[in-house]
Amino acid sequence: MRLVEFKMERTGLVEVGDVLPITEGKLPNSYYYTLGNAYAMSANFTFRERLTSREGTVREIKDTPKGFFVMVEFDE
Repeated sequence: MRLVEFKMERTGLVEVGDVLPITEGKLPNSYYYTLGNAYAMSANFTFRERLTSREGTVREIKDTPKGFFVMVEFDE
């Protein structure tokens, strides 16, 4: 099991328990992931930290002063 945090700009796009696909994006020296239909975006990951799963389950949605964060669980 691996938990990854995604930044979401507005609430109501996903719910706890949703199983959503992810899309991998590549930068010159790192990778990032987009959750579902651009609901949320991850931080950057190095090559060694890349995800191998292509879908994950929403475990928690946090409402913080810095915005909304979605914790997604992957089978890794």
